[in-house]
Amino acid sequence: MIAETVCSAVSAAGLGVAAVTAYRKRFLAAARLAAYALVPVGLVMTGVVGWLAHTAFSPMAWAGFAVLGVAWLLFLTTRAVERRGGGRKERGTARSTRREAVAPSSSEPALGAGSRPGTRPAGSPRTTRPADAGDDFSDIEAILKKHGI
Repeated sequence: MIAETVCSAVSAAGLGVAAVTAYRKRFLAAARLAAYALVPVGLVMTGVVGWLAHTAFSPMAWAGFAVLGVAWLLFLTTRAVERRGGGRKERGTARSTRREAVAPSSSEPALGAGSRPGTRPAGSPRTTRPADAGDDFSDIEAILKKHGI
């Protein structure tokens, strides 16, 4: 009974503020305020407020909310552990099957043993590549090997 009275008073006050806002020629804001003001009355008319009032004083409902909270915490905890690298036994079989699908890693570059930039014939013109460009690729190879690629 008290909840219905409070909701009606809140709606009446909200509609009053919406009327003042419309008087100031701010119709879009007034319509939005009227929509918010009608929500409490709609909740009272549908019976949601009565249901919430009965639920608030029910120990069985609070126990149900506690069980839902524990389930939610367990779900979040398992997700966090899985993201940090836990559960390796479960994912170990998936990783081993995934590695079989990827081509085996090679110790030589994919282009084979071609001529390096420093071993050019003396008569060939000099290009803009530095002589130690192979060092750049060795860093990249080390990073790729670190990640298992």
